[in-house]
Amino acid sequence: MSPPDPSTNLPPERSSDETLPVVRRAPFQRLTIYEVEESELLILERGWLGSIYINISIALLSLAVGLTATLSTANFPSDRAWQLFVTLTVVGYVVGATLLIIWWCSHKSTSDCVREIRRRLPTEGLEED
Repeated sequence: MSPPDPSTNLPPERSSDETLPVVRRAPFQRLTIYEVEESELLILERGWLGSIYINISIALLSLAVGLTATLSTANFPSDRAWQLFVTLTVVGYVVGATLLIIWWCSHKSTSDCVREIRRRLPTEGLEED
């Protein structure tokens, strides 16, 4: 059997007033397609939010550690300034730890979802070249 003619992948002739993009296609040796359910798409969609959670968590925890160092080394002229630093430190630790836990749960559910989708592929389809 002869190889397919590359010109068959080209779109049919169009009138000059249409401005459609030119599509170029390079063939794969093997293409694996995974079927995904709607619920799995939602889990994967939520997964990118995890990066926001971890970034904000790291920032808040870093701020809280810095404020803790300030609290242990600085002399505050008023109780109000000391209370402000303590409040910000506690809020930084609590919110940072909460976001870290949310990220961890989200990260695990996304990883589990991807693992489950990949597991659907029959083992005979995973031949190594």
